[in-house]
Amino acid sequence: MIAEKEKSALKKQEVGNLDTVERTRSGKVFVPAVDIFETENEVIVLADMPGANEKSIEITLEQNVLTIQASVEDDTPEGFDLQYSEYDTGDYQRSFNLTDTINRDKIDAKYTNGVLKLILPKIEPVKPKKIEVKVG
Repeated sequence: MIAEKEKSALKKQEVGNLDTVERTRSGKVFVPAVDIFETENEVIVLADMPGANEKSIEITLEQNVLTIQASVEDDTPEGFDLQYSEYDTGDYQRSFNLTDTINRDKIDAKYTNGVLKLILPKIEPVKPKKIEVKVG
């Protein structure tokens, strides 16, 4: 059983300040929890976004800032009123600053079972090259 202290850690973190962002929808916006893995060739970001779908997810890259956003529709059955919920629903938004080691042209995204997987390939390091000296 999860202790009450640990339960608060499991709650979704709501975005604090939306003053800098124009929103066209009202409602709560959450910061999706992420796991970030790095290999020699890529960085992988796994973002938990249950309730979203691939058509509602928008990923933008502007001035080294990668932003993920997703809209989540209310799934309360028609004619019913929600009486109790242990899981709050809302949209998602999170941004990441990218370093110059990421190849922006080859970023890939997949959404499966509530998890967005971003694959951020690294730029191949410049290999030493021998320059031939020509006569004349």
